[in-house]
Amino acid sequence: MGAISQFVQLQEKAECIFSIVDLHAITVPYNPQELSKNIFDAAVCYLASGIDPEKSILFVQSWIKEHTELAWLLSTVTPTGDLLRMTQYKEKSKQLRDAKAGLLNYPILMASDILLYKAEAVPVGQDQKQHLELTRTVAKAFNSRFGETFPVPRVILRESGDKIMALNNPKKKMSKTAPSGCLYLFEEPEAIKKKVMASVTDSGKKVKYDLEKKPGISNLLTIYSLFSGKPIKELEKKFKNSNYSSFKKSLAEQLIVSLEPFRRKKKELLTREVYVREVLRQGAKRAKVIAASTMAEVRQKMGLA
Repeated sequence: MGAISQFVQLQEKAECIFSIVDLHAITVPYNPQELSKNIFDAAVCYLASGIDPEKSILFVQSWIKEHTELAWLLSTVTPTGDLLRMTQYKEKSKQLRDAKAGLLNYPILMASDILLYKAEAVPVGQDQKQHLELTRTVAKAFNSRFGETFPVPRVILRESGDKIMALNNPKKKMSKTAPSGCLYLFEEPEAIKKKVMASVTDSGKKVKYDLEKKPGISNLLTIYSLFSGKPIKELEKKFKNSNYSSFKKSLAEQLIVSLEPFRRKKKELLTREVYVREVLRQGAKRAKVIAASTMAEVRQKMGLA
């Protein structure tokens, strides 16, 4: 939610490139029959959320073969030890019985996604910051070995909504892997109300932001602030004399109103499959021009041309 809001704002200020990263999706167990549908759904979600194909480039990662080619070339300047130190790899490899090489090399492919388009800045959440730092390291290593080629991208951290916690466990980050504690951008009104009203709060009755003593209410205040645009301090004053139930009802109403335009747009786009696929085709066409130019330069500098 915080990410999409930031993306929409950024496309008004700069040339933005958004990729549906299907090659990253297959680094963990998945259902091949569902992948194509998920790619289309992701495109619909981007467009329904406000990504404008007239202002930004939107495409499917695997349609541009240069992503995997550059990833292989970048792997030749990336120390294996750096990959093994990645926190996400450590966590996911523990969850999987037999983690594959693709999971280990995930950060190199991410570096390729970024450097292929010579991106100058990349918006990320705190959980992806380490991967972007590796991208910066890889860019510097390549430039040092083969000559100035890639800009070293700067990190744009989200100012708000970066770490929304689960509704049913405010000590864990909200994740789609735990649906009951997760709010979805296109959630139906009744589901929103049910989840918010069942969300975990804290002892006491005061609606106050205090991460240490009141993580549940603090999380709900963060969500309220994100969708209402009101500072948390202002919300604390507004609900100074309210109980938790009244606060939750107001939050649910705010979410339902805020998310209605997204639900409406998504329903419309689901009936316009030809249009959505054409957006992706045109986006890939534009991305291909940039990618091909970068790879011609990279091959020449590495002696592969």
